[in-house]
Amino acid sequence: MDFEEAGTLVLPAAHGKAICLRAGWRVRVVNPHGTQALDFWAFNAADPSEFLSMDNVRSFNSVAYVEKETALVTTQRRPIVCMTEDTSAGQHDTLLCACNPAIYRELGVKGYHRSCSDNLHEALGEIGWKVPFTPAPLNMFMSVDVRPDGSLDRILPRSKPGAHVELRAEFDAVLVFSNCPQDVTTINGPDRTPRDCVLKILPPADAP
Repeated sequence: MDFEEAGTLVLPAAHGKAICLRAGWRVRVVNPHGTQALDFWAFNAADPSEFLSMDNVRSFNSVAYVEKETALVTTQRRPIVCMTEDTSAGQHDTLLCACNPAIYRELGVKGYHRSCSDNLHEALGEIGWKVPFTPAPLNMFMSVDVRPDGSLDRILPRSKPGAHVELRAEFDAVLVFSNCPQDVTTINGPDRTPRDCVLKILPPADAP
């Protein structure tokens, strides 16, 4: 497995990317328009059966959404990444599943439509990985409120252009990002238009 070196990558609209990150290295996820939702996953680079787990995140922290201080724990309930910076509107969603072919069929789409679920597996395939499941993602830059009656309210994107989230790998990890392809609902803003984001790979803060 080749680990990423310092540099900048464009994450194209509606597509995904897997990044192999050494412990202590960081990735800054920049949202140039502020409206783009990104599904995010993280796997132990040595054992993909251990991965960032939304049900464990909710249980461990007693929260329904993620903020900068939230411990992002795995199926083994240990932190895999740490959110070191967050200039977004916060309250990143943990409740909704990755969009997938079945969702687009429900929305009336005919034929193939790109999805976050497919983006995950496509991105992992590019580094030679294959997993038989799609973990629940952390939906960055996307807010979903729980109403008093228990129903969910999908809030329009609230982050400003240029907002970013920075993540530090706590141990060697494979991070996967999907620029959500949703263009039927308003998850990516009122104009329903997926857009590019930027990934900046950064060495440890104390590196010479």
